Amino acid sequence: VIDGKRMLLPAEEELYIELKRLNKHILVIVNKIDTPAEEIKIAEYYRLGTDCMIGISAEHKRNIDDLIGMIKMLLPLEDSTVEKEEYLKIAIVGRINVGKSSIINRLCGKERLIVSEIPGTTRDSTDTLIVREKKTFCLVDTAGIRKLSRTRDKREQASIIKAKKDMIRADVICIILDASEFPARQDMAIAHLAHESGKPLIIALNKWDLIESENKDPMMFKKNLFEKLDFISYAPVLFISALSGQRIVKILELAQEVYLMGQKKIPTSQLNKFILWVNENYPPLSKKRKRIKIKYMTQKQILPPTFILFSHSRSQLSPAYEKHLIHLIRDRFNIYGTPIRLQLKRN
Repeated sequence: VIDGKRMLLPAEEELYIELKRLNKHILVIVNKIDTPAEEIKIAEYYRLGTDCMIGISAEHKRNIDDLIGMIKMLLPLEDSTVEKEEYLKIAIVGRINVGKSSIINRLCGKERLIVSEIPGTTRDSTDTLIVREKKTFCLVDTAGIRKLSRTRDKREQASIIKAKKDMIRADVICIILDASEFPARQDMAIAHLAHESGKPLIIALNKWDLIESENKDPMMFKKNLFEKLDFISYAPVLFISALSGQRIVKILELAQEVYLMGQKKIPTSQLNKFILWVNENYPPLSKKRKRIKIKYMTQKQILPPTFILFSHSRSQLSPAYEKHLIHLIRDRFNIYGTPIRLQLKRN
């Protein structure tokens, strides 16, 4: 990109010569050509020896469509015969300053992302590809999520909205919590977003190394966690330290496990045997506390596992019973790390 308001600089000529040695297409863009009358100025820059040049005005959006067209022409055609590499996309989410970027840096083995004690350092979602044991993972470091009403910076507001969208495009969500101060109100809001997305989920309690040894009781921490976040009690919990690297790699291993769980398929024959047992031992209840008989059951989809229950009744299951039935499904078919959806249909 060259400034069209001045003469060509020697440094720009040297840069062009260096770029030519790469044997790549070079497109010279002369900016600040604000009117058609100024097009004549472009002639000065043809002494570079290029035939691929365009004059534009970024300020006035002049010739931008032509520029896009030229770029498209220079891009190589996609080779449909080459298989695209598949990788597991893990969204690292959490409220501000819980150590999301530090965790990704630790997994990468280098300072890939900016880390600071100042809350809200990461403002843009950043994708990082890493390979471990011949498997590729894409880690998405999202901006710290907090209430938009508490955020005055418009750029930060846009980053928070994008972080929520990153949950949707991820394969697995990893919620990072601060072990020394959890679960905060914002942790609960983030957990709800993750659960509603339907994605497989893991929870990582960071800064575990800062907890006093006499208070390091994982079972007690889990109990306290799920007393407030019982709706995601299906998610496995890791106790990690980004500073020391303790159990950081387990995030990748556990992400693979819960992703496979999200793809689990249960044969209809097994589901129907299960629902017969449920009808006999735990009769389904409607929202009006009336008994419902479920005739049969089948799996509709995966990610998340979704089951259709066919009944003679128009009533929906009571929320408490639906929660109980989901627990029974998890226990019977060993499903963890993923939400389960139920749909009741009249037949």
